[in-house]
Amino acid sequence: MSIQPIQQKSTIPPEKLNAVETSARIFNSPEAAAVKEEFCAVGRKLWLRKYVDGNGGNLSCRIGPNHVLCTPTRVSKYDLTPEDISLTDLEGEQLAGTQPRTSEILLHMEIYKTVPEAKAVVHCHPPYATACAITGRVPPNLVLPEFELFVGKVAMAPYETPGTRAFAETVRPFVKQHNTVLLANHGVVCWADTVTHAEWLVEVLEFYCQTLALAAQMGAPIAHLSAEHLSELLAIKKTLGLPDPRINAATQETLAAGGPGAYGS
Repeated sequence: MSIQPIQQKSTIPPEKLNAVETSARIFNSPEAAAVKEEFCAVGRKLWLRKYVDGNGGNLSCRIGPNHVLCTPTRVSKYDLTPEDISLTDLEGEQLAGTQPRTSEILLHMEIYKTVPEAKAVVHCHPPYATACAITGRVPPNLVLPEFELFVGKVAMAPYETPGTRAFAETVRPFVKQHNTVLLANHGVVCWADTVTHAEWLVEVLEFYCQTLALAAQMGAPIAHLSAEHLSELLAIKKTLGLPDPRINAATQETLAAGGPGAYGS
């Protein structure tokens, strides 16, 4: 007579087991695979452009109602591989991945919770934009049309220790009205519909800050766009489906806000 092995019952609650299975399915899906590859490409761009140093910076992408892919902690963005990427829930709890998730994940989660249309977040330390962040200078508007089209007005969040919940909460008052926020004495954070597009915002901001810094050295006033020029740019922005709180501004004074700024008049 053969003895049948005893079937062990799982001690994992069904709802927990279902959550684990769901996380594994999402983490190994074709959509997640594409995002992981995008992380690697964007991470290398950030490193090559010197927008991150050492293992600095972090990327994330929301791929479900409660699931976010993110880069790991203490890994250079140049060296990222798809196998390094982690999966968390909207509270920052890691659900999958062999590497520990970024220590600054709460910053990303604060943006996702505050701005439902945000699907990707990039945080990094580009030198010219970070120079603004450590001197408390928000770059002025109405100088370059590309900056108005893709970034618009930039906010400055106060300093808190990176990685803490207090640090994450500093961006809450700003991210509904701004896709780009300077983090005082730290760096920048941008959100968009894809990781690549969020990285584009970093590039536009950094180029703008660098150009303004060069212009300030020339000893001549910076020429600003007019309110009429901005109205035309905002009309283009509206047709492109790019949000901007200034599109519905009620007065010309509001449209013209941010003219001469910290870099000269």
